[in-house]
Amino acid sequence: MYQIHEIAPDVFRISVFVPDIQLQFNHFLVRDDEPLLYHAGMKMMFPVVHEAVKTLIDPASIRWIGFSHFEVDECGALNDWLNIAPNAQPVCSEVGAIVNMSDFSARPALAMKSGDILETGKRRYRFIRTPHLPHGWDAGVMFEETDKTLLCSDLLHQNGECCAITDKDILESHRSSLLYFESGPLMDYTPYNHNTPKLLAELAALQPKTLATMHGSSYFGDCSKVLTDLDDVMKQVWGEKLVHA
Repeated sequence: MYQIHEIAPDVFRISVFVPDIQLQFNHFLVRDDEPLLYHAGMKMMFPVVHEAVKTLIDPASIRWIGFSHFEVDECGALNDWLNIAPNAQPVCSEVGAIVNMSDFSARPALAMKSGDILETGKRRYRFIRTPHLPHGWDAGVMFEETDKTLLCSDLLHQNGECCAITDKDILESHRSSLLYFESGPLMDYTPYNHNTPKLLAELAALQPKTLATMHGSSYFGDCSKVLTDLDDVMKQVWGEKLVHA
């Protein structure tokens, strides 16, 4: 089963909840002249996400398929989407295009440098390179400059079946998630290093209005403060490791 919610103008959150691991997987469909699907999703989830997309647009009309970093929930089903959308092209960082997409993708990726703009019609998405935030050398995020929506991947990860969008505090839940991953099967899920505060400050300076999260609730409100405070939360969880490394 899936749920669809419009979290920003023409930005639709397609959420698939997996009870066995108490985790939501969110995919974002941007309805525009050149539709953008952000998070291709897992290969095993392709049929259900495809069904959801069909309620919003003709899936064959997808032009861009974006993701932060090379991971199955971000781009596992990429080639399935490319098979049904003849004009679709992956869009990711230069590192991702060279290191991963050159072999994995059935079609060459649009390789973006930090600051590059992707226009989908009415909207302009600025790519910001964020190596190792949330994780992966190839990581980056996309910021829509008109409605100020930040497609922020695994940042602000929350466990459980969460509401689609909230203006309530999500950092406490995020802190619990970080502690879970520190002690659970996915240790060091998000590294904290000397570059982390600078990257989070750069994202906060964009003054986003909506944070579109891969796992858990998206956030609407003082997003700059949430991103700034996120640095404090991450520092509390992992900062000691950095100091004593």
